[in-house]
Amino acid sequence: MNDVLVLDRAATAAALDPRGLMAAVSDALVAVARDAVSAPPRIAAFAPAGLLGAMPGYVPGLGLAAKLVSVFADPARPGRSTHRGIVAFFDPEDGRPLAVMDAEPVTAWRTAAAATHSARALARPGPVVVVGTGAQARAQVCLLAALRPAEPVTVAGRDPVAARALAALHPAGRATDRIEAAVREAATVYCCTGATRPVLRRAWLAPGAHVSSVGGSHGPELDDDTIRDAALFTEWHGAATTPPPSGAHELQRLPDDRQVRLLGSVLCGESPGRTSARQLTVFKSTGHAALDVAAAHVVHRTATGHGTDGPPSP
Repeated sequence: MNDVLVLDRAATAAALDPRGLMAAVSDALVAVARDAVSAPPRIAAFAPAGLLGAMPGYVPGLGLAAKLVSVFADPARPGRSTHRGIVAFFDPEDGRPLAVMDAEPVTAWRTAAAATHSARALARPGPVVVVGTGAQARAQVCLLAALRPAEPVTVAGRDPVAARALAALHPAGRATDRIEAAVREAATVYCCTGATRPVLRRAWLAPGAHVSSVGGSHGPELDDDTIRDAALFTEWHGAATTPPPSGAHELQRLPDDRQVRLLGSVLCGESPGRTSARQLTVFKSTGHAALDVAAAHVVHRTATGHGTDGPPSP
């Protein structure tokens, strides 16, 4: 254990090379779709005020890792939650622990990477809106800033001060507290909230909109009409076939014949994505251990001097 690399939150975040992360997360999503990943469904122990989830996984070519993460309400920020924990990264050949890192930036950035891949694969050109002002929205805005800094992004949140602060992290960012108005004009909506009930309505979404919904650990982020009308995509089939916390709240009551496609199958060309310019598409993320493995692989590679593309935006 004396040789285990221990990275705090700042060091973990600094090692999350954005382009390396995007490549690794793409590989992980494709591996999930091709059933090449070993990862049991997420489990959780529930405390009175929150939960502790466990997510081990192995992805060929990326490694072996396990995450322990707690999700608790944040009393300092009503309506929001904290995600704290650790990711342990192991040598897949002999089982040696190689690194322990902070789970919060790993979770936020790998989720943002999956959401960004969904938009690249499924969205039509047009305005981009990030709904939310918490940690996940911050990671999403920072990743978009690192990858395409000239592409405008609107941050829409109920707190105008928080929205302006987050928008300032993007060179082409702007802020608004008029969430409905921003969504109505958007081609891509990243929904990154701690919702317990829907915060996005079908009536707000323009023809051909794409929604990447990554929040909703405690309840649905999207309304039933949005789910009913959309072509649905997820990281793994369990998002629709297992109950929360491993599955998505929005996907629990789908008809037996409703198709839910895997994003990894779209990325590798084995499944169609958008089929018309006016089609509504939804990527509903629940997270997957394979994505944690991908991010941990990038953190370890960068921290040990093998990364090439530099640290993420602050």
